[in-house]
Amino acid sequence: MGLAPSGMETVLGSWAPSLPSLGMLSFSWQLCVGSPPGVWVCSTDMLLTVPSTPGINWDGFQGVRVIAVPGSPAYARNHGVYLTNEQGLVRDIIYKGTEAQIQQCAGPDGTVPLVCGIVFFSSDAAEQLLATHVIPPLDACTYMGLDSGAPPIQLSLFFDIVLCMAGGMTEEDFVKGGGDATCIPNASYDYMTASASDHIRSLTLLPSSASHLHFCKTAHSHVDGPLVIGPGCLLSGLDMDSSPALRGCPLRDIVLQGHRVRLRDLPCRVFTLTGRLDDWQSPVEKATYLNVPWAEFFQRTGLREGDLWDAETPRGSRCLLSARLFPVLHAREALGLEDVLWLLGLATVASEQLVRWRTAWRMSWQELLPCLDTEAELGARQALFFLQGQRKVRRVLLGRQDSSLLPLARSAVHEGYHKAMLSTLDEVASTASDAGIAARALACIADVLGCMAQGEGGLRSGPAANREWASAFGRLESGDIAGGVQELAAERQKWMSRPALLVRAARHYEGAEQILVRQAVMSSCQFITVEQVELPPLGHWVQVVCPARLDLSGGWSDTPPITYEHGGAVVDVAVLVDGCRPIGARVRRIVQPELRLVSLSGTPQSEVVAELVCQELEHLQDYCHPHAPGALLKAAFICTQIVQFPSQRPLRVQLMESFGGGFEVHTWSKLPHGSGLGTSSILAGAVMASLYRAAGKAASTESLVHAVLHLEQRLTTGGGWQDQVGGLIPGIKIGRSKAQLPLRVEVEQILVPDGFIQTLNNHLLLVYTGKTRLARNLLQDVVRNWYARLPSIVQNADALVSNAEECAQALRQGDLLLLGKCLDCYWQQKKCMAPGCEPLAVGRMMDALRPYAHGQCLAGAGGGGFLYILTKAPRQKEALHQILANTEGLGNFSIHSIEVDMSGFSVEVVGCDTKDGAHPGGDRAV
Repeated sequence: MGLAPSGMETVLGSWAPSLPSLGMLSFSWQLCVGSPPGVWVCSTDMLLTVPSTPGINWDGFQGVRVIAVPGSPAYARNHGVYLTNEQGLVRDIIYKGTEAQIQQCAGPDGTVPLVCGIVFFSSDAAEQLLATHVIPPLDACTYMGLDSGAPPIQLSLFFDIVLCMAGGMTEEDFVKGGGDATCIPNASYDYMTASASDHIRSLTLLPSSASHLHFCKTAHSHVDGPLVIGPGCLLSGLDMDSSPALRGCPLRDIVLQGHRVRLRDLPCRVFTLTGRLDDWQSPVEKATYLNVPWAEFFQRTGLREGDLWDAETPRGSRCLLSARLFPVLHAREALGLEDVLWLLGLATVASEQLVRWRTAWRMSWQELLPCLDTEAELGARQALFFLQGQRKVRRVLLGRQDSSLLPLARSAVHEGYHKAMLSTLDEVASTASDAGIAARALACIADVLGCMAQGEGGLRSGPAANREWASAFGRLESGDIAGGVQELAAERQKWMSRPALLVRAARHYEGAEQILVRQAVMSSCQFITVEQVELPPLGHWVQVVCPARLDLSGGWSDTPPITYEHGGAVVDVAVLVDGCRPIGARVRRIVQPELRLVSLSGTPQSEVVAELVCQELEHLQDYCHPHAPGALLKAAFICTQIVQFPSQRPLRVQLMESFGGGFEVHTWSKLPHGSGLGTSSILAGAVMASLYRAAGKAASTESLVHAVLHLEQRLTTGGGWQDQVGGLIPGIKIGRSKAQLPLRVEVEQILVPDGFIQTLNNHLLLVYTGKTRLARNLLQDVVRNWYARLPSIVQNADALVSNAEECAQALRQGDLLLLGKCLDCYWQQKKCMAPGCEPLAVGRMMDALRPYAHGQCLAGAGGGGFLYILTKAPRQKEALHQILANTEGLGNFSIHSIEVDMSGFSVEVVGCDTKDGAHPGGDRAV
């Protein structure tokens, strides 16, 4: 050709293909990352894989680089192999060489560099090659030459172009430079032949050199058994109508396929039957059909060569490819799978079967191939995929499996199968055995609607109280899940026309899902037990003060629905902040038949921030709106059953008949809003404990934990159980819940070595970051991701629970170093669960403190509030304050001491206030 380089480099490695469906290849050019400008050339009759992007040095590369993968000498006997020198430059290409020639190419590990069909030309090399398209006779390889009247010739990339660049050639001006070969281990090469054995192997077995790779070997079947399918079989393109013919027909080493063909405008179904060992092109004298010699096949079935080939067909051209074996049409009868299965000769061939076959219009595979209706075939496979997808939806949801349905939802929307997907989800939601399954089904509907919006229409998180959906919500609230789902589906049809409506509909489906989650969580009510005790005197305060809590590990695993679908474990510590219990409530009975709700600024004696008086039941109706004035206290009166709501009996009547008057409630917290220390749930526990006692009742701590769960579901804030476990139960403990309903929380006190509590007190510090936690949509996002079963979220939920158990063990051992590692791990898990929960200023603060800490973590959900630090040295409050004061960009912060509270919350009945005419001290009883 007149062009030859001084050298050509080979690189062991390749790219990784993806196989979305049989017969379709899409290539992921991993090797191109970081490569210089140039041209990649490849052939497509191959399957190549590598574990990761190869590390190939492209710096200053000029020339041609071929890509090779390691293979065995035995495999190389039917393929091409590169012979390279010590520098990795190609000297020769050996094709189907002798054993000695192949062994020449072997490396130290015994493998040989297989020619895999990929060649890279640098820009200079590509320009020189392309310049030859106008030089005779090479112009005849292009349309330019052909259109100029030149006789066509074929040009081989490897044997006419690449081979002439090998090191043994004389011309050295084609490309400049060379380089060392780069060996990419664990790459593999599969030549895609017409052999059924090779095809089955590539579908079912991993290449020996790529054993680290894992292919999904899922077969979508649409036939009913029982079937007897032995080894070496490949069945595809069959449907339910094929099932009767297959039953009682044992198969072994058989390829049975259904094909959609189009004869002009006539669509047909044709079935082909071959053996795994058959060769398509070998002459009849040397070949087999259905894995037996043709002569034996003719004898077994009564067929003759004249039935399959015309008399004019030369003997050398009589092969399986040209045999008219496969019935296509019949003048009087419909054809089916049985019209090819009889060729197996499993039973005596009936004469009418042979006549029926002979009178049918038959075609060979060679004749069928141009008639294959690819569009119809892909459409049928697509329909089968989504039919199986609908079954997967039922299987995953009803089986409570941790499989993500979000990819299927996206595919259904993209391919126009969203209506079938929505219908299936409606069915599952309306027939589910419990509210938990139905809730997840509604969450999946929200995902489908979100996918249909295609990223438009606004944020997924937001309000869900449009009046148009109120009737459906009411049905769900009343327990009529089937009726509620039906009304939701009817309303949904009005919101499908544009992205903004779709997103709003998705929000309302998430609102409906939360109704069912609340019903599932309220199954925990059965673990609330209350006993009657002496009613405190009128005007006497019942006061409850509580510590805050630190969550040391496992948070988010206590959040519904994660806690009852996955199971949860959280390590909590009850703590005093700056030496006191910062959260409290007190309740007393009053003469007036009304409810006085008072919020104080920070202590029982501090000034009133807000006061609300409820004299009618209607004043309580907004108890389920968390931001309504006094919502938590209103919900507490309802959940403790001091007030029956709704009721035909007025509030005044209820209060006078049961208690001889009304109630006054005061609440306070010294902690800032959004502190992350569990304030709202602990305050709810304090309020309920004081209300129970003021009403002449008493509840155990375990009952209070579940009572707060119930209250927060009625309040619709939807919290978990870790806050009340941390603040109501003293000391250090681990709370656990199983993956089941009814939801029950069990708490184990963690016993630590003597003196370790004081050690913790000396090494734990709180830093108020000055950032208010903005978590309005945080819970919605986490629950959405959990219901989607994103793999990262499922794995993180596993890790949260296991880290909690490891943290508990570190505490039992008194191991500060291991405890610090658990805290750091926990913070990473929180960020995975709720991305964006680390503000920039908080990140800078944590970076500044890291050298002085065993571990650190933002309390609660993150996003702001308090940061707690386990310091390496004891009593570091002043030192850390100085460090943060010298760090730029932190804003206002403050450092607080904390101590483990080993006593827990207290319930006290104290005397009346002096202004109420009672003795200021009164009687005090715990």
